[in-house]
Amino acid sequence: MENIAVLTSGGDSPGMNACIRAVVRCGIANGLTVYGVQRGYAGLINDEIIPLNERSVGNIIQLGGTFLKTARCKEFMTPEGVDKAVKNLRKYNIDGVVVIGGDGTFRGANELIKRGVKCACIPATIDNNLFYTDYTIGYDTATNTVVNLINNFRDTSLSHDRVSIIEVMGAGCGDIALCAGLAAGADVIIVPEIKLDIDNICERLSNARNHGKEGSIVLLAEKVCDPKKLAEVIQQRCGIECRTAILGHLQRGGSPSAFDRNLASRSGAIAVERLKLEESGVVGYKAGQYIFVPIEEALSAKQIFDIGGYQLAQKLSF
Repeated sequence: MENIAVLTSGGDSPGMNACIRAVVRCGIANGLTVYGVQRGYAGLINDEIIPLNERSVGNIIQLGGTFLKTARCKEFMTPEGVDKAVKNLRKYNIDGVVVIGGDGTFRGANELIKRGVKCACIPATIDNNLFYTDYTIGYDTATNTVVNLINNFRDTSLSHDRVSIIEVMGAGCGDIALCAGLAAGADVIIVPEIKLDIDNICERLSNARNHGKEGSIVLLAEKVCDPKKLAEVIQQRCGIECRTAILGHLQRGGSPSAFDRNLASRSGAIAVERLKLEESGVVGYKAGQYIFVPIEEALSAKQIFDIGGYQLAQKLSF
């Protein structure tokens, strides 16, 4: 193993730059030549491969997003696209790739592995929806961003005696909604892991109003239901003014938290070490320990929802 590359793919997340920095500097410290692939798998196909040195990654640890850029690439989903990517890697004598991203990114890396390219993957997605690991890079920062935004919405909810329904990201996983909702004291948390119960939601909000609560926050994970329709139902049944807000990509940006910077830096170092040993797999963080497991194991892991945290949030909300 003499030459490696690093790429980011899929949705951006805070901490990706910290991870790239670690890969580059640890790679060079291990006697490797390091290349950066711009725009993910699309850049791998289009030969957007550039050499990186220690200074290439200077002053980026505090930046959100990814300076290498990222993209979603349909062509890479075809055998012909993967073959183009492998051909370009061979052109630069690149023996291994550090791949930073989510589940779709991991699946793409698995195709490279099948063609003889060593890949060390690092989970980076704000959704925290790779269940072999406790945390993905960007999740902590996104959750803190949501908490800060909820604080702002609460000011308005209290001023107007209204219910604010705030939709957050999650890609089918309720971790952001639950963690941010518990931290911010949301009155109702709606996640895909718990069956939607409109009657219970309306009852809880009405009881809160009857007991003197002047403004309420409903935190809604995306794709569970339409926030505007939910607002109409609440307003009609409870007689309380209800407004909606979809946070969207506001959650993805911003300077990464200390936790995400450390997670990214340590994960990048481990990925380089494993590539140096010519091993393929994925880095993770489980029960306070860093792990390295096969991609298939990571992708097949089942979610264990924090029902205890959900129940606690309900107890604390009123």
